[in-house]
Amino acid sequence: MYHAAVPPQSPAPKLHLASGVGLVAANMIGAGVFLSAGFMAQDMGPGPILLAWILGLVMALCGALAYGAVARLVPRSGGEYRYLSELLHPSVGYLAGWASLLLGFSAPIAVDALAAGAFARTVLPGVSPTLAAAALVVLLTAFHAIGFKTSFRLQNLLITAKILLLVGFVAVGLALGTSAWPGDWTGSAGGAAFPTGAFASSLFFITFAFSGWNAAVYAAEEFEDPARTVPRAMLVGTVLVGLLYLVVNWIFVANLTPEDATVVFKYDAFTKGQAVEGGTVTLGHAVVARLVGPAAGALWSAVTVMVFVSAMSAMIFLGPRVYAAMARDGFLPRFLAGRGEHPPRSAILLQGALALIIVLTQPLQAVLAMVGGVLMLFAALTALGLLVARARGRTPTPSLAALVAAAGYVVISTWLFYKAVTNPLGAGTPGQRILGVAGVLALGLTGWALSRGRVAGRGEHDAA
Repeated sequence: MYHAAVPPQSPAPKLHLASGVGLVAANMIGAGVFLSAGFMAQDMGPGPILLAWILGLVMALCGALAYGAVARLVPRSGGEYRYLSELLHPSVGYLAGWASLLLGFSAPIAVDALAAGAFARTVLPGVSPTLAAAALVVLLTAFHAIGFKTSFRLQNLLITAKILLLVGFVAVGLALGTSAWPGDWTGSAGGAAFPTGAFASSLFFITFAFSGWNAAVYAAEEFEDPARTVPRAMLVGTVLVGLLYLVVNWIFVANLTPEDATVVFKYDAFTKGQAVEGGTVTLGHAVVARLVGPAAGALWSAVTVMVFVSAMSAMIFLGPRVYAAMARDGFLPRFLAGRGEHPPRSAILLQGALALIIVLTQPLQAVLAMVGGVLMLFAALTALGLLVARARGRTPTPSLAALVAAAGYVVISTWLFYKAVTNPLGAGTPGQRILGVAGVLALGLTGWALSRGRVAGRGEHDAA
């Protein structure tokens, strides 16, 4: 049976419910909510679009309920690495930790940094998006490595600013926009039969927009009463962000047409440094320009930069907690473990270096895009771990609601993993993506095989 190493001196709990909700919100709110409805509007009417976002919230809540029950069983930091190690097998947990190191945090940090750099050039013309992205990675990494208080205060400041700016957007949209239900959209399926195929496909992208609801589990030990606070933070954060998403998407469908929404097709080119007239590439830009005026586009670009920077900061804060947990268990070098109340500085710097390499290495970004679906696999396995724990009689006994949510989430995540691998519009061919996923898992298993003997030897030495 697997027994996790206990750190000799755990940091005193300092995070409370509000901080946990903030971490969840910071991780969840990204570009997805300002893009997805634009693609959906080409094949779906306002009703199906809003219904899809409601279903996305339900799916996220299933995940939050399942993870909340797992967090009560294993109130430790490390996320999927810790959960899968204790509930299924250490090798599965190691694979999840390996995936988190590159795909779960470093790659998304780099992607958000490049997007922030692209929007920064609309505010500061002449700025190189790549250099701006690299500078953001370096600065945020440095701030989080200074100390727990500095890291904690920076994260709270960024999420507060992000929420205030988004609330301001909602206020403008509701005050200046229309409140009438939009009529049939020309060019969409607004007046046709229910678009079942398009609706099902849209759930794949909406689920990505809701990803991040599990953020609090990675730093569980740093919460006051983690078995109680972490599950509540995930549920409260998911509900609040889900309601915000519904209001934001109502503003989009009430004030834009499918033709207006086609601006989202320029987003990918824009974030790769290509020039886009007016810099209007999100639905937020389109709404602000319509309700306030074209000159407000620069202001919205500043808001967009803050959205990405806040998400980057949250991931830089959380990711190293996974690597530190692996280091304490002997699966990564000891210097990554961190000490006492200080953040795991070496782990923070390692993650920052990986993100910086990804920012500066475009081909590597394409490779990572092909294997991102592996994270869905580990989410499904974590929910499955709850069902396994219940079958083994592990206490505290999960509620029936949590077990049903876990079963539903296993099915949903498995389907999404399949869609991620077989999606014809994704980077590379389905075969290349399958090879990418297999490559990540093979590297992880190799690392597990090499480190297993060292961990066992250290355990025998400690016992002696």
